[in-house]
Amino acid sequence: MNPLIRLIPPAFVRFFARPYVAGDSLAKALEVAGRLHAERGLASTLDLLAEDIREQETVQRNIATYLAMIDAVAADSRFGGELEKPSLSLKLSSYTTAPLDKGGDAAGAKESVLRIVDRAREKGVRLTIDMESRHWTDFTIRLLEELHAAGQHHVGGVFQTRLHRTAADLARLPQGLRVRLVIGIYDEPESVAVRDKREMKERLLAAARSLLERGHYVEFATHDEAIVRRFLAEVVAPLGVAKDRFEVQMLYGVPRERLLAELRREGIRARLYVPFALGWPMAIAYLRRRLDEYPKMMFLVMRNVFSKG
Repeated sequence: MNPLIRLIPPAFVRFFARPYVAGDSLAKALEVAGRLHAERGLASTLDLLAEDIREQETVQRNIATYLAMIDAVAADSRFGGELEKPSLSLKLSSYTTAPLDKGGDAAGAKESVLRIVDRAREKGVRLTIDMESRHWTDFTIRLLEELHAAGQHHVGGVFQTRLHRTAADLARLPQGLRVRLVIGIYDEPESVAVRDKREMKERLLAAARSLLERGHYVEFATHDEAIVRRFLAEVVAPLGVAKDRFEVQMLYGVPRERLLAELRREGIRARLYVPFALGWPMAIAYLRRRLDEYPKMMFLVMRNVFSKG
């Protein structure tokens, strides 16, 4: 991470985090999801911000929160069918005090997530397992394969096109696995990842084409309006893909209102990733990563603040 990002005082980061985090409780996150659906016709995927887990009590809190999220989403009458209800995203590192990226063995992560997966299947709620740094890739793919083989088809995965290995990883996926495609936010070395964002985005288009050709449901996640339009014009249209085979995803708070409205007018499902926290320290850590990935975010926030003043 850029050292300057680390030096920003937490109170200042919290100020910037507010437009990008749905609050500090599940109730606030559900309120945001309901408003996005009712007022703008947008779907949501909810994510509890929970990183750098050091105590088993925090693991248990994270499990309990996701079980409560599943029950709440399943019971919420504001949403329509399965694809209109909020989906849930989770990170495997939120369920272990021995993360793989710090030399651990991910003890407990699989078992914890299986509890959540089973509850979600029972309640008819879709889950997505996020992809983290390269240290987690093999572990995550093996888990996705095991879940799919066990009939847990409500679980999807995330793949990062910056990694050199991703094309091969996508080629081995079980038929029909739901995939969210992103360029990725983790700072990986050149030996395992491309560093040029233009190439990452070209790979994004190529991966989407390959997945759609093989029958996967694709969640195309980017804020680059030109790339979204190229995806629709150069991938979706030539393949004749039906609109129920893909969706476009973006982050909550990033100003893309015109594009989102255009997608909805064309009948294309758009979904916002809506993170929330159970305390502001986790939210602050999340925004530090986002600022490091996209420094212009700070100027966008300031522009939004002063335009409302």
